[in-house]
Amino acid sequence: MARPADPHARAALIAAARAEFMKKGLKGARIEDITAACGLSKGAFYLHATSKEALFGEVLGEFMSSLQTLIDQRREETERFFCEQGAVEARDVTEHSARYERLLAMSAEGDLRTLELMWAYRDVMQVLMRGSQGTDFESIVWGFVDREVSRVSEEFRRLQSSRALRTDVPSEVIGSLIVGTYVLLAQRMSQMEEKPDLAAWANSIHLLIREGCVPRCDVAAAPVEPPRATPPKSSPRRAPPRALSRTRSTPRSGS
Repeated sequence: MARPADPHARAALIAAARAEFMKKGLKGARIEDITAACGLSKGAFYLHATSKEALFGEVLGEFMSSLQTLIDQRREETERFFCEQGAVEARDVTEHSARYERLLAMSAEGDLRTLELMWAYRDVMQVLMRGSQGTDFESIVWGFVDREVSRVSEEFRRLQSSRALRTDVPSEVIGSLIVGTYVLLAQRMSQMEEKPDLAAWANSIHLLIREGCVPRCDVAAAPVEPPRATPPKSSPRRAPPRALSRTRSTPRSGS
């Protein structure tokens, strides 16, 4: 299909379609409403896409491609780090070694890049989670979630093997917790008009994960307050028994 000469019209059409998809879902969105919102005729729509599903598929493809690029970049950075720095061990975590701090900084940067992309495509995430029922797209997000849980779990297993993370929690649970957090944040983003402080979000996520996964031997035991001496309960004071009064027998007169 030949692309129209005016890229501005196409950009306006895509923006209008994304807003309509987010508002009404894929099945509820109407082509005439999309074109009316951007000042195009209904017939002009088919100069840009064969259907509304095809148009959404293009936007989704851009998002998934960008997300996969971030995932690949993060995997490459992680592999390069461990090749150059070696395994991170429990001692690194305990002493906050320079190597451990570099790993944390690298991970936080990756989290921020992911959040930035999610913000740019928060409408697409919303459609995938809540507006794609009954279409070919309805299971895409959950298939992606399953793959990401497996990937994150694998990364945590590597750190668990060197005792850099606590080992009493299955890596699959940690992976599900992290990926699930991002899914819920995407849902939250779709309801926001103003962009939040994503750097603060990334740092908060990282802080919670890092402190929650600290090896148990590194967790400082909470000081136990010595029990306060409780004075023995005093028995209720009994009144001294009343002395039995002895009545002196007085001899009868004349006896």
